[in-house]
Amino acid sequence: MARARKATVSLLMIGVLTSAGAPAAQAGRPGPTAVHPALRAHLVAAYDFDHPVPGDPALERDQGRSGTEIELINGGAAMRVPDDAYRGSGNAVQTRQVDPAVAGNDDWKAGTWSASGVRTLRAFSATAGTTVMGWFKLQMASPLPDSTTPDPTDRFNAIGLAGVLTGDSDGHGVRALLELIDVNGELRLVALGRRLDGGNSQTFAASQDWRALLPAGEWVHLAATFDFGTGALALYRNGEPVPGFYTRTDDPWLVSGPGPHVTTASDPRGIKIGGSFPQDTLERNPCDCRMDGLMFLDSVVSANDVRRQYRHLAR
Repeated sequence: MARARKATVSLLMIGVLTSAGAPAAQAGRPGPTAVHPALRAHLVAAYDFDHPVPGDPALERDQGRSGTEIELINGGAAMRVPDDAYRGSGNAVQTRQVDPAVAGNDDWKAGTWSASGVRTLRAFSATAGTTVMGWFKLQMASPLPDSTTPDPTDRFNAIGLAGVLTGDSDGHGVRALLELIDVNGELRLVALGRRLDGGNSQTFAASQDWRALLPAGEWVHLAATFDFGTGALALYRNGEPVPGFYTRTDDPWLVSGPGPHVTTASDPRGIKIGGSFPQDTLERNPCDCRMDGLMFLDSVVSANDVRRQYRHLAR
């Protein structure tokens, strides 16, 4: 895991060299043109896969204010593929399962992980809201074979898209996540969030068939919002709200009492893209897909601003 260690060292150096006031200074820039101006103030991390780290193309530079580099795990620079997800896009990232018959750690995925928390992602510590959004193109018709079991007929119960990990995550547990997962025996597009480290998650699942929402081979813009103050979640597809339902009707985030309610005051342990365990110690929920324009924001983006972002880039 020399590559992972290098990425971790890079993040630690960013933490040493930047002061607490650095994000505010960066927030004053105009921001990347692929991001609508209404969203730029809350843009913590963003990846368009057109900005490799000089001297190390297996690392991708952050276009948000945090400076959080991510690693293109196992595939390195080969994971950047030319594909125009939106107006002005160049490369996308390709993630995929490599060998379903082997319980190895060779799947192509992306992200970053640190056991002590990723300091540059501190905006997601004690936050009242988060948004995850981006462009996704699936190249699969069902969850992939489970490479961690000896039965070749076993399949994973989910397809991982993109999310922010909790402050105590083993590389799988999340604070805010877009994914496809089995809900009562049926795969559904979901927003899955967790307010408290070690606490319960809540899931908002799309009512519509996931294959209609994400047709194979078609670029689709998705967004998920997480309001930790009220317990509300939302999904959007191509700028419009997606009807759905909560999988729990109780109070998994413990927001019924006096507030304000925010996430645990801990730095997330990282970001995962196209599967779990960005430290590359286990394979889980791989995605044979392409992604582009991934954005992680420290606020609940309004429906109007989700629509603005989509229309800002859509052909």
